[in-house]
Amino acid sequence: MRKLGIDYGDAKLGFALSDPTGIIASPLEVYTRKHYPIDADLKYIAELIKAKEVDTVVIGLPINMDGSKGERAQKSLDFGDKIKEKCGVNIEYIDERLTTVSAERYLLEANVRRDKRKEVIDKVAAQIILQSYLDRKR
Repeated sequence: MRKLGIDYGDAKLGFALSDPTGIIASPLEVYTRKHYPIDADLKYIAELIKAKEVDTVVIGLPINMDGSKGERAQKSLDFGDKIKEKCGVNIEYIDERLTTVSAERYLLEANVRRDKRKEVIDKVAAQIILQSYLDRKR
């Protein structure tokens, strides 16, 4: 079974997927959220989980630099609860502090144009979140 990484955002969700062995995370896609009703987003995620044979969803948890959990972290936790309720998969959270900064740096070093970076940064952030989780599990 595979693991699905999610970089949660108000406007977009970045997705990454592990290989079947759970060693390597790869960027998958960026999904533009529908928001209302949230059921449309959850339906899309449920279809993705089924199609990709996912047993665990890893969501980045935006913990504040002082280690506290703020409003953004609570939104991520609530979103994870909704996925678990809808899909019945295991939900894991991983500290995502600075993942977007790391993704931006990675894309800059790879000489990705600014307009292209905006298109892919969320899925690269999801890849970093998922790879951190996979590395921690090994």
